[in-house]
Amino acid sequence: MEAELYADTPAPQGLNLNLASEDFLRNTAKWGKFLAIVGFVGVGFMVLAGIFAGTMLGAAMSQAGGDGFGSAGGGFFTVFYLIFAALYFFPVLYLYKFSDKMKAALDSKDEDLITESFKNLKSLFKFMGILTIVILGFYGLAIIFMSIGAGLGAMM
Repeated sequence: MEAELYADTPAPQGLNLNLASEDFLRNTAKWGKFLAIVGFVGVGFMVLAGIFAGTMLGAAMSQAGGDGFGSAGGGFFTVFYLIFAALYFFPVLYLYKFSDKMKAALDSKDEDLITESFKNLKSLFKFMGILTIVILGFYGLAIIFMSIGAGLGAMM
């Protein structure tokens, strides 16, 4: 019944981009690619900082304290930086894929590439949105635990 109802309606047309929109998207892709490359370099520096600074911190703490906490502190520092590097890598990768595919799509006028490009942009925003929610949740928990700690401290 529904098929008969909509049989005479034309298929939905895609969105056509005018020259100004194409220019805006082309410039967005250029800046996105630049920011993604800088982001990849930043991820590399975070990994190097995590490895070398964690090793040096562990060695310095071992020499100063003489107990086993030095290597544990350096290991924690290394893991902490590597986790942040991994979290930073994915949005940078999505931005790079968006930029690269958008430039190729605009050059070749390929709608499938434009779709893939926007899929990566959606993934970038989705990842950043979920990460923001998680961080806000941690802030909320931290505020709750600090309030409880302050209340317990005031009672003693």
